Amino acid sequence: MKYRSFGKSGIQVSEIGFGGWAIGGSWGPQQDADSLAALHRAIDLGVNFIDTAAGYGNGRSERIIGQVLRERKERIYISTKTPPLPGDWPPSPYDKAEERYPEKYLRENVEERLKNLGVETVDILLLHTWTRAWNRDPKPLRVLHKMKEEGLIRMVGISTPEHDQNSLVGLMQEGWLDAVQVIYNIFEQEPAAEFLPVAESKGVGVIVRVPFDEGVLGGKYNENTRFSEDDFRSRYFAGDRLQRAVERARRIERDLEGTGWSLPRIALKFSLSHAAVSTVIPGIRNVWQAEENTAVSDMPDIEPSLMEKLRKHRWNRAFWYGGK
Repeated sequence: MKYRSFGKSGIQVSEIGFGGWAIGGSWGPQQDADSLAALHRAIDLGVNFIDTAAGYGNGRSERIIGQVLRERKERIYISTKTPPLPGDWPPSPYDKAEERYPEKYLRENVEERLKNLGVETVDILLLHTWTRAWNRDPKPLRVLHKMKEEGLIRMVGISTPEHDQNSLVGLMQEGWLDAVQVIYNIFEQEPAAEFLPVAESKGVGVIVRVPFDEGVLGGKYNENTRFSEDDFRSRYFAGDRLQRAVERARRIERDLEGTGWSLPRIALKFSLSHAAVSTVIPGIRNVWQAEENTAVSDMPDIEPSLMEKLRKHRWNRAFWYGGK
């Protein structure tokens, strides 16, 4: 396992981290025994960074991780997330920050994160979503920085709103954020334009999520794949989205023929390719996935000629045209 600096924090984190959404639920049935085994195996293989959130099984993911923390001696860095109070997701541009993330609520929520994880300080506390409407006066971040001074939080950050990831660029430039979590994969390459360079220049730790684009870049879906109603993917791949994504994933696989790379391994390696990236957090729910994902760290960098081909697979899905 290779390790990278987490921004200017002074800590070194495994470049492959552990994404803890699936062990909390919402991705189909999951047994706690499988989750515990996956976490232990990942740590055995050098993982020292785990990502979770309050919303992952209503704290279930955090509690499982907390159990593992009590059973291990290694220093494991934990990133977790606080959601806004109920309302539009992502927040509306007309929402008030102090109503969606009031100080009393933030403090109570962080106390719950500490209790679930069984720790005295949260290494990284991310607000789970945001709107650029709050950038001019980011009141919730002021509260989190006070909690940082009080020793409850080590680093403050935000997980990007999917539709407007660049809304965090100004906050990074102004020094509000120690950490960010961003979608960056073969399909979603826009962060390379400004987001990642700004994070690098400002010493902000970068956590990359969704390296497999919710599984389709793992090469395990086809047009006939179906998800249960309680599975997040049934909404993410609604309508013709799955078919279109599968077709594009197959184009990538054709470019990989004869290279020795599989689609899931190249997907992870691509998300690690930018120098600003501190760690990538693929979802891991069993021992096999822990072994497969961590193995990518020791693989060689992507050759420049292949990287050029991968860059051409970027997919601007926000536009109604050119989507096929």
